Amino acid sequence: MIKNDLFLRALKGETVERPPVWMMRQAGRYLPEFMALKKKYDFFTRCRTPELASEITVQPIDIIGPDAAILFSDILVIPQAMNIEVEMKDGIGPWLPNPIRSLKDVEQVVVPDVHEELGYVMNAIKLTKERLDNRVPLIGFAGSPWTILCYAVQGQGSKNFDKAKELCFSAPEAAHQLLQKITDTTIAYLKAKVAAGVNAVQVFDSWGGMLSPVDYQEFSWKYIQQIVDALKDETEVIVFGKGCWFALHDMAKSGAAALGVDWTCSARNARYLTGGNITLQGNFDPSRLLSPPAEIKKMVKQMIDEFGKDNYIANLGHGILPNIPVENAQAFVDAVKEYRM
Repeated sequence: MIKNDLFLRALKGETVERPPVWMMRQAGRYLPEFMALKKKYDFFTRCRTPELASEITVQPIDIIGPDAAILFSDILVIPQAMNIEVEMKDGIGPWLPNPIRSLKDVEQVVVPDVHEELGYVMNAIKLTKERLDNRVPLIGFAGSPWTILCYAVQGQGSKNFDKAKELCFSAPEAAHQLLQKITDTTIAYLKAKVAAGVNAVQVFDSWGGMLSPVDYQEFSWKYIQQIVDALKDETEVIVFGKGCWFALHDMAKSGAAALGVDWTCSARNARYLTGGNITLQGNFDPSRLLSPPAEIKKMVKQMIDEFGKDNYIANLGHGILPNIPVENAQAFVDAVKEYRM
């Protein structure tokens, strides 16, 4: 039995004494302990070495004490497994030397055996579960098919993902074929993660907000819905779409256990758009962690008051930034733990 099951109870909509708290990207670059490993090992070595991935996953549990761990990995291990080369370049971020730009390119993309190609992730989960020793639940994750397509087609990060949109709008058949291959791989991958021991999964639609509401339905949401449908009877599914407030109404009817909200959508609007019953997660502006700790604590209390204690998971509105002082991250976690009505 998991000793601290607050996160899982909130996902199930149970009444809780306080909301649970964790932070997107909590296993990472704001921690000196993480940076020490970063100096020794390159990015994908850290992802592919179960001992390193599990150590990085557990670091924030030991240091700042959130109510859930999220496996250290990356959304781009999926395209790597699908025969799409991905590098991580200093100062640039993800770099795909052979971007997908045509139907012919899409035909070279494979739906892999996830146990063969991504077995190292399952090994990291098993090792992490041992290290956690049932202290807190473990979250597995994947990128949304649209977000993966953005990188696969653009070839790197972008302010507008114009090449990704160009493929969707000029060659929709190729785009939909690629999206379906990514979806099929993601479903198999997340199911394997559940079998390996994760207690919940989150789908990150980091670039969903790049699309208009109509295009979002066609090129993103219908593929996320397939993932939710395939996983919801096996585990709790959280869907986080950055900049996707316009889709919250549809998301709330999807069968997902919880929806992530970014800092541009107020608690009141998020509750209204989702019908007021589903568990919401978010939505502290990550940059606000640069405020003094006393101010962070005050703002966190206000955030929880606005969302309400139940059907709520305290989190950031996106990933924690690398320049956040550890004591400020600690203040965020502590403020939630100290919350009283």
